[in-house]
Amino acid sequence: MIDLYYWPTPNGWKISIALEEMELPYEVHPVNIGRGEQLAPSFLEVSPNGRIPAIVDRAPAGGGDPIAVFETGAILLYLADKCGRFLPSDVRGRTDVTQWLMWQMSGLGPMLGQNGHFALYAPDRIPYAMDRYRREAERLYGVLDRRLEGREHVCGEYSIADMACWPWVITYRSQGIDLDGRFPNVRRWYDHLKERPALRRGYEVGRELGKPGTPDPKARESLFGAKPTGA
Repeated sequence: MIDLYYWPTPNGWKISIALEEMELPYEVHPVNIGRGEQLAPSFLEVSPNGRIPAIVDRAPAGGGDPIAVFETGAILLYLADKCGRFLPSDVRGRTDVTQWLMWQMSGLGPMLGQNGHFALYAPDRIPYAMDRYRREAERLYGVLDRRLEGREHVCGEYSIADMACWPWVITYRSQGIDLDGRFPNVRRWYDHLKERPALRRGYEVGRELGKPGTPDPKARESLFGAKPTGA
């Protein structure tokens, strides 16, 4: 059994989708990031960076004490090794998947996160920041679109690289990205993947917890490090 410390966000969906695709038994432990639960000492023991998601594998390969893993790329690599799927064993295939996984972690996720933050959540409209991150988001969509030219998946067969990218692409409407007009290969890939039953199940995990709305001052402090008004 795997303990999944989770909230329904693009990064959270990466791991719930992976667990469903890999058919690994897991138990969800909600971590309400709007209430600052990711900063609780008990959670920081699992995830020192104070970010969801994180896992604890109570039955690791070879036995022994449970293994805690934080950071989505590390979790996806760990789970793929555990189940023996969605990560090629040959050096070329494994390198290809790993580099696109790192691309998502270092580029697609953070830059879309910044684009969304300044467009949707920042208390002040800062044209320079909005333009800078919008352009970078569009550039990265272009990188992915070129990669998907003539390909069904990011790296040959369906892999953890797809599982990492898809939950961020799902935010394209709120990001103001025109998939149909500018990124047809991403559109095709996105629509194809969303028909996967396991992916759909993973995306639905925690739906009862609700989608994040406009953060109140306390939530803003927890999520963005912003001081409450009057502090």
